[in-house]
Amino acid sequence: MADSPKALTQQLLDAARAAGAEASDAIVVAGTSLSIEVRAGALEQAERSEGLDLGLRVLVGKRQANVSISDARPDAIREMAERAVAMAKEAPEDPYVGLADTGQLATNRDSDTLELADPSAEPSPAALQDDALASEAAALAVNGVTQVQSATAGYSANDVWMAASNGFTGGYRRTSRGAYCTAITGTGDGMERDYDGDSRVFQTDLRTAADIGQSAGQRAVGRLNARQPQTGTFPVLFDERISSSLLGHLLAAANGATVARGSGWLREKLGAQVLPATMSVIEEPHRPRVTGSRMFDAEGLPTQRRTIIENGVLTGWTLDLANARKLGMASTGNAARGVSGPPSPSNWNVAMTQGDKTRAELLQDMGTGLLVTSMIGSTINPNTGDYSRGASGFWVENGEITFAVNECTIAGNLHGMMRSLIPANDARLHLSRPVPSLLIEGLTLAGA
Repeated sequence: MADSPKALTQQLLDAARAAGAEASDAIVVAGTSLSIEVRAGALEQAERSEGLDLGLRVLVGKRQANVSISDARPDAIREMAERAVAMAKEAPEDPYVGLADTGQLATNRDSDTLELADPSAEPSPAALQDDALASEAAALAVNGVTQVQSATAGYSANDVWMAASNGFTGGYRRTSRGAYCTAITGTGDGMERDYDGDSRVFQTDLRTAADIGQSAGQRAVGRLNARQPQTGTFPVLFDERISSSLLGHLLAAANGATVARGSGWLREKLGAQVLPATMSVIEEPHRPRVTGSRMFDAEGLPTQRRTIIENGVLTGWTLDLANARKLGMASTGNAARGVSGPPSPSNWNVAMTQGDKTRAELLQDMGTGLLVTSMIGSTINPNTGDYSRGASGFWVENGEITFAVNECTIAGNLHGMMRSLIPANDARLHLSRPVPSLLIEGLTLAGA
């Protein structure tokens, strides 16, 4: 690539100004990804891609338009800017659009302290294939595993740069290294599968491929002879593997874009109790070696630690500039964007308070009920919080796992579910969203 992402953002801004834009911002992403998949001890698929994406938002008065291309030639950039300005002139007015004021911009834009990129060399295809083969072999070595559906290893690196006509310019490099394995046990109608995987910024932090494959195989074997549970009202323990989905529903309802539309099941709950008083939800965007970390948001505002829910009480919304203006509030520095659209609110690293009991102790406390380890489908009313999802996992009797469960439905309402959460202490702290296993008493199960 002849020009760096930083240089290209300036070219985009210059082209926008020449085309008649009153204000503009730009984002450029240059990325590389490599993925290796093996099957039956041999290479199944190898993919490598290198891409360059350029995004431009222009403002003409209170009208805006977004255009993206993958062509960095000067003529293409000029045509892109001209097209964006022409589109903006035809767009409806939006009184809330606009760039940040200069005084709002982040002053510390150095992302080096966040360690977002592994400085070591990109792994070779042979090294990735060795990892994939090791995870497959470890899964097949588990007694009862009949085959491995997939074993993959991959690497990606992205250089991101953003700039705006208000003077902001900033960027970072981000890498990711991962390995995944899906194992199958049983045959015919009795076939079951499960998986394990890991993704880290630094190669040295990644779990071993053999550990991932062995865990995937053991999980699959544990699902043999699954059957439906009885129908009724029982306590349900959401395993740490999937408990972050509950936090996701909470964050989606507290998103400023949702609230500004007058929707969302939390829209009337600002300042109200939405979780138990022992629990908080904290956003921390400055954690080193975590994928959700960043020093500034997509509008150039500084990111900051904030308590979204404090001692069970919802303290505020997640806001970018436009939605903050709609609600008469200040941005929380949570604007995110891709190359093809304007900024919108998004969360960074978010953690939920852990408890003081292990998952095993919560199983003892629940007595008889369902341990959920995977979920499929979703019927969730975003306005009322009515919740219904397909689930599988394990049936628990007297605090002990007795058999695997599949083809059941869990139903409840998120208002009551969230206020009755009981957390374990098993969250994986390296994740962008570390959430422990969560026990909810009294959900409706539809099974046999």
